Amino acid sequence: MVENPLYAGIDQLARCSGSPGIREDEEGRDAFQKDYARLLHAPAFRRLQGKTQLFPGAESDFFRNRLTHSLEVAQIAAGIAGRLNVAAVPEAFAGATINTKLVEFAALAHDLGHPPFGHNGEHALDDLMREHGGFEGNAQTLRILAAVERKLVRVQGEGTVSSHGLDLTHRSLAAVLKYDRLIPAVRGPDDDFEKGYYGTEAKLVTEIKKRVAPGLAEDASFKTIECAIMDIADDIAYSTYDLEDSLHAGFVSPLSLANSLANDAVVQAEVLRKTNKALKEATHVEVISVGELLGVIVEVFGIELPPTVIEVLAREEKAFVDHEPLKANLEGWMRDQALTTNPLLRTQLTAERVGRLIGAVELVPNKTFPQLSSVTMNRQAMLQVEVLKHLNYELVIRSPRLAVVEHRGRDLVTTLFRTLLESRGALLPDDWRMRYTEAAAIGITEANRLVCDYVACMTDRYAAELHARLFGDGASIFKPL
Repeated sequence: MVENPLYAGIDQLARCSGSPGIREDEEGRDAFQKDYARLLHAPAFRRLQGKTQLFPGAESDFFRNRLTHSLEVAQIAAGIAGRLNVAAVPEAFAGATINTKLVEFAALAHDLGHPPFGHNGEHALDDLMREHGGFEGNAQTLRILAAVERKLVRVQGEGTVSSHGLDLTHRSLAAVLKYDRLIPAVRGPDDDFEKGYYGTEAKLVTEIKKRVAPGLAEDASFKTIECAIMDIADDIAYSTYDLEDSLHAGFVSPLSLANSLANDAVVQAEVLRKTNKALKEATHVEVISVGELLGVIVEVFGIELPPTVIEVLAREEKAFVDHEPLKANLEGWMRDQALTTNPLLRTQLTAERVGRLIGAVELVPNKTFPQLSSVTMNRQAMLQVEVLKHLNYELVIRSPRLAVVEHRGRDLVTTLFRTLLESRGALLPDDWRMRYTEAAAIGITEANRLVCDYVACMTDRYAAELHARLFGDGASIFKPL
């Protein structure tokens, strides 16, 4: 492991408690396999099965939840790493290979910080924490692994402690550090949502950087190759499997996607803006027309356009809102519902699509800091991912039917947080009550963070059940909190 330039330096294999990554009596597995096992057995990982991915799990046992989504991201990430280990990494770094178990760890852990009720729950907690360090799912993931989860750890000379989260290696924690930015301690009501890490983990992040990339300039960007692979695998999963769920639910069809791109000016503008932003950051080349976006639907789903429409696509560089022949054709095609009713066709589509996208991932080597190498996709593959991801967001996540559910969830999260904070720990389970007492003794910000941690850990069902016990007909003194 030490000889591999991607993992050189024993310091990054040391754990947060100071103990070594692996003991001498643990032959047969490396430090990353041990971290993987600790994650797999953690309560926070199991709770992902009770957190919504796109559609509420109570609606159908078909739809993905955060746990099954994370498993799919891990499979895609491992596939990317395995392919790069054959096609690119050894040649770039003198025989080095990417540790696939660490890549899988990053993928399985990447959504741990998501609160109940998805992004609305996330924004509700952020609003409540604006004067106390904010809230953000990726920042919460790092905090869960480093502090919120508790594991008994034997530290030489200190006895048994449980103050280092899962006591993971610094390199494993680096693999989930997706946004290398400190979230401000205080933000005003009109300030934008911030992605990054909390001030409570600022010292830890500094230590992670020092151990994983010693000598890296303070203003240099920091993102390990495992984190980069996880990030791109997450995008592939979003743009493929969330879309499959939307097709199954009947929220969209291939032709409704095309119809919205061609005839809905609001959807056009948002998808074009977001896709251009991602393409510009990765390839420095923007989309030139809405016609190119519509071409993605043609390519992915095999829609055949009449010759007259193809001619229009070739010459137009604007929206097609006023092009009546295209509008008429698309409205006719809307009757084609094959992918919403045939599960075999959907499975074939997603399997082939994921395989092609994995094959489109390319290594971007960093010769000075190999561990900070990155990955990218060719322009056409990235265009497919971005268009479908943002279309699904505009047409499904922002649809009135889901908006009703998410609005209810936002109010529920807000009410729970305020009630638990006002109770000064009295409504918390015994173990959390002890932690609240310790936090409150330090200050109000720490008390707010403790309550925020507790609410963020909840599954959708538990949050709804606790709300019912506090304010509705679900009260029972015999059922523990």
